[in-house]
Amino acid sequence: MSRGGIDSRHVPLPATTTTPGLVAAIAELSADPTVDGILLQHPVPAGIDERAAFEAIAPGKDVDGVTMHSFAAMAFGLPGVASCTPAGILRLLDAYGVNVAGTHAVVIGRSPILGKPVAMLLLARDATVTVCHSRTAGLPSIVAGADIVVAAVGRPEFVRGAWLKPGAVVVDAGYNPGNVADVAFEEALGRAGLITPVPGGVGPTTIAVLLEQTVEAAFRALH
Repeated sequence: MSRGGIDSRHVPLPATTTTPGLVAAIAELSADPTVDGILLQHPVPAGIDERAAFEAIAPGKDVDGVTMHSFAAMAFGLPGVASCTPAGILRLLDAYGVNVAGTHAVVIGRSPILGKPVAMLLLARDATVTVCHSRTAGLPSIVAGADIVVAAVGRPEFVRGAWLKPGAVVVDAGYNPGNVADVAFEEALGRAGLITPVPGGVGPTTIAVLLEQTVEAAFRALH
């Protein structure tokens, strides 16, 4: 049992596991009444259909907020489970008194479990959101107009300090080998008003949201 009072069950699968095999394992957990939440470690190995695996998670046990059901509920402001890292990012902004309404937020990255959901959450808070990606032209000039920058691109020190508007809030959700961030941290320190470190910034809030949503799923299952 974890320090949070949650029993955990590790379900290892062999490297030879196929998509049908993984889906079957997740479906079995989804049907197990003793399981309240399912977390699929991702990214999955090459050759596995990650989306099919995510969709095998029962919506009520999707404590990581990775299914299409969870994304739709979050995007429409309906009751449901939020993607953990995006929800953790909003918690961080709240904790440091960052008023999102009326700001221009630039999200760099469009993954279905980070870039897209954090854009939806920021939009729900009345930010004007620009989502940038590998085909975005003129990225430095777009970032230069941002009040809030969320870096989730998965490339070490991709976002340079000189790109930032002075005083911008920078949330670095990237992680690369060697604890290297997506934002050139030392460069950004001289311009950002607030910036999250890597490690120790977004990661702990992600875990906190995951634990909270697992407890909430357990309570829902009892009622």
